[in-house]
Amino acid sequence: MSSWESVPVLAALNMNEMIRFYTEKLGFVCDSQFGAQYGIVSRGNAELHFWPCSDKHIAENTSCYIYVDNIQEVFDELNGKVEISDIKETSWGGLEMHLFDPSGNLLKFGQVLTD
Repeated sequence: MSSWESVPVLAALNMNEMIRFYTEKLGFVCDSQFGAQYGIVSRGNAELHFWPCSDKHIAENTSCYIYVDNIQEVFDELNGKVEISDIKETSWGGLEMHLFDPSGNLLKFGQVLTD
């Protein structure tokens, strides 16, 4: 069976602002930017793509889930750089926190807890 991989494509109301936010605030690297037409950032195994969108409603109803190994470490790194939620335990036994990017996309970060 072939393996699958997914890459979220998030709405960007302003491509330059999105690339700056993800690189300067969240520690991603800009892999490619095609002017205002498309952008790609990555951090570790996480890769995100951005498409230009003028409808804020679309971005505000879009989300992305990023698994991390140590959510407390990520929280400590991002806290103070961006507005971020507290870490909460989920009903499925994990830990989660979230933030919104400048376009309104919801980014959820999750850590799976092991016994």
